Amino acid sequence: MRKLSTRNVRDEGGFTLIELLVVILIIGILAAIAIPALLSQKNKAYDSSAKTLAQTAQTAAETYATENGGLYSFTSPSQLNAIEPSINYKNTNETYLLTAKGIESNEGYEITAVAANTKDKFTLKRNKKGEIARGCAAGVSKAKTCPGHSESSTSW
Repeated sequence: MRKLSTRNVRDEGGFTLIELLVVILIIGILAAIAIPALLSQKNKAYDSSAKTLAQTAQTAAETYATENGGLYSFTSPSQLNAIEPSINYKNTNETYLLTAKGIESNEGYEITAVAANTKDKFTLKRNKKGEIARGCAAGVSKAKTCPGHSESSTSW
């Protein structure tokens, strides 16, 4: 009986303190790599949402002009919301349309959408010749440009 009880004590295995520390260190390194990548993807998603909103507003602006003799005489985002109810124009914690107005004697328009959280601003301008220009201004990051865009950003 004595032999049996001593064998059980010797056979009990477990992790040493060093092994546990190594595992914790590996988990910490993986987390340090994964968390910034995840946050970057979230910011890209917010920016993508704003770009989509600007393009939806562009479609609504073209519809507005079709119904108003070819003129973009709207003066606020709420007028585009009347055409496309999915356009959010209220400054909430979500992506919203900041500006929507006719320019160049209402023969063109300018639309600006603001991304949630990043506050990056995506602007879409159509001049009276029908040329479209896109621009981006950085929000809370205080960078010169939006992440992933060149300084003279003409497309997004």
